[in-house]
Amino acid sequence: MELHRTTGNWRLGLGLSLITVILWGLVPVALAIVLNKLDIYTINWFRFLCAFLLLGCYLAKQGNVPTFSQLRTVPTYLLAIATLGLITNYIFFVMGLKATSPSHAEVLIQLAGIFLSLGGLLIFKERYTRYQWLGFGVLIAGFIGFFYEQLKVLATDTDRYISGSLMLIVAGLSWAVYALIQKQLLTKLDSTHIMWVLYGACGLFFWTLAKPQTLIQLNSIEWIALIFCGLNTVVAYGAFAESLQHWEASRVSAILALAPIFTIVSMSVAAAFAPGLVSPEHITSLGLFGAILVVIGSMSISLGKSRSSI
Repeated sequence: MELHRTTGNWRLGLGLSLITVILWGLVPVALAIVLNKLDIYTINWFRFLCAFLLLGCYLAKQGNVPTFSQLRTVPTYLLAIATLGLITNYIFFVMGLKATSPSHAEVLIQLAGIFLSLGGLLIFKERYTRYQWLGFGVLIAGFIGFFYEQLKVLATDTDRYISGSLMLIVAGLSWAVYALIQKQLLTKLDSTHIMWVLYGACGLFFWTLAKPQTLIQLNSIEWIALIFCGLNTVVAYGAFAESLQHWEASRVSAILALAPIFTIVSMSVAAAFAPGLVSPEHITSLGLFGAILVVIGSMSISLGKSRSSI
């Protein structure tokens, strides 16, 4: 099977990755707000429905809706695996988030980026230089420092966090599977076509389990948070899918490692403007140092000159 090759436009890939990381860093806070009223399946159904409709309108306006003959060129089993991976990720991430907290969820979901990076190295023959491997080590050290307090909680408060942690690990692994399949599907279809099909398939699945009538329980702030989640899905995943067209999966995954920083900042802002909705994060000097290492390590991997593929 022919493997996907990037366009080499790393600047565009970097920009799209940054859009993704900012939006994904904000979404755990919005999800934490709407989980007070809605169940997991209804939230995910609404997100995929919004994404499917909005992207469908965009494709229709551009006269670029995928035809049946185009879709027939895509191996069905790849679409099925990608859909299953995305569904599993959405279910287990929200379940893990509900069992822990936005910051804890962002700690463990970073395993997804590591899984994606390793998959890029193993499957697509992407290769790190020594400089990039050093950056990878700095990145790991940064996470340990930045999330030291959270990791202590995960180790001691097992009654609350053990099940949620396992769910988040499953979410990370299933997302990496989806992302790697997404990259391979780019050899057959445009990224927007792939995402539109996946949005529709996932939305149909969650529709069978959703309770749309519960939406009337939401207040204005919760509606804003839910709509943001829906818009976040189409924009963030669209940017992510397109970034894989231009940049290596290992480098995209390194940029995604910055998402927890945006989560912590957004939680603090949300707590300041809407007290009681979320609790702000208290970052120690060790956590701040870890955050700096995360940025340095991520940039080292992403911007370091890669070795040629074998």
